[in-house]
Amino acid sequence: MAENTIQVDGVIRVSPNSDSNGSTTESTLPLTFFDTFWLKFPPVERLFFYELTDLTHHLFDSVILPNLKRSLSLTLLHYLPLTGKIKWPPQAPKPAVFYSPKDGVSVTVAESSANFDRVSADDIHEALELRPLTPELVTSDDFADMVALQITLFPNKGFSIGVSTHHAIFDGKSSTTFIKSWAHLCKSLIDEDQQSPSLPPELTPSFDRTVIKDPTGADVSFVEKWFGLGGKFSSNSRSLKVFPTIGTNEGFVRGTFELTREDLKKLRNRVEEYYQVKESKNKLHLSTFVLTCAYAFVCMVKARGGDRDREVIIGLTADYRTRLEPPITSNYFGNCVVIQVSFSKAEDLMELKGVEIAAEKLSEAIKGLENKGAVEALEKLFCLFGKVEGGIQFLGTAGSNRFGVYETDFGWGRPKKVETVSIDRTGSVSLAESRRGHGGVEVGLVLDKNEMDAFASFFNQGLKFV
Repeated sequence: MAENTIQVDGVIRVSPNSDSNGSTTESTLPLTFFDTFWLKFPPVERLFFYELTDLTHHLFDSVILPNLKRSLSLTLLHYLPLTGKIKWPPQAPKPAVFYSPKDGVSVTVAESSANFDRVSADDIHEALELRPLTPELVTSDDFADMVALQITLFPNKGFSIGVSTHHAIFDGKSSTTFIKSWAHLCKSLIDEDQQSPSLPPELTPSFDRTVIKDPTGADVSFVEKWFGLGGKFSSNSRSLKVFPTIGTNEGFVRGTFELTREDLKKLRNRVEEYYQVKESKNKLHLSTFVLTCAYAFVCMVKARGGDRDREVIIGLTADYRTRLEPPITSNYFGNCVVIQVSFSKAEDLMELKGVEIAAEKLSEAIKGLENKGAVEALEKLFCLFGKVEGGIQFLGTAGSNRFGVYETDFGWGRPKKVETVSIDRTGSVSLAESRRGHGGVEVGLVLDKNEMDAFASFFNQGLKFV
């Protein structure tokens, strides 16, 4: 593996900047059924790379780091639950988040000798190279942290911010909102020299759990289901450790590919023409998300090769904030997502019209969300977990082209690159808006080197014939 020596300069805890007069009163944030569904999932890990070619040790220590720490402290005033821990009191039917003003968030400060240009590039490179830049989120039998951060200096090149978040409190939208809030306050401190900057309404979180209705007690039911499965991994049935993940193989590589607005337009026309010829009466939902996933997933199935009769399971993560009845505020902080599943045979997606077939299946899956309640959809996933057999190819997504991650400016410019590190352990495809703008989409994935080479060939060659 390419050299990536990390020197950890320290691990600190940043607490909310508060005038609470030393109050230690503990508060509790309940977990809804949306949260307890994700309770045992591994953390979501992201990296934001910022290029500053004149970044010396002195500038990092005297300007970058102090402003990041101070703005984080201000941010945590708005996000107090993130300073606490998930715990499970002996008599309680489910875990909850416990926090107080004296709590804080773990921040690792480090320096890397890695080649900044390589680890922040789209080019194919070793997946393990990003691991030293990513903080570990602590989970144990007795408690689990909410978030862990790492700020890493690349002398005379830039710095990175690594973020690990617990899936029982963060969905993708919530995680992005937290990071953008931190960036907004940091930029306000630097650009406007505000001593007490405020958050705009769209970045001000709502932790009101009463808006999530759960008349059937699905929150506790999901906990019981997870801890029924937990015996396979721990003798402690109430352990708050997340389920183990398969470590990243040294032969795995990471790559980023882009679909431009013009590519997406051509794909849309191709799919529409195919179904016009078929005289299909189905109205397709051909969003940028659907078209991107259809094309990327077909390339992944072709790159895997092998048994054409194998089953392919596609999981699409959908935000349910506007789908609930009544809808809830867009800045609701917590989990509010559902995974809609679609099934196919590899052979169908490997055909000449595989993209068209995939687009139809994904379109139908998304339209199916309109007729399905959130609890029902999540219950079906638990049933699926118990029936899965070997040889099945899973395809899923992490992130969204609607999150606007490249808008995350802490005061030193937009990120050069944003990576979803955790896809190296989940096999999902990461999605983000193109940092070049103009309506494109970045597709990130981690595969075996041979499979990645095949994927790159299918992806690039396929666009020539769209």
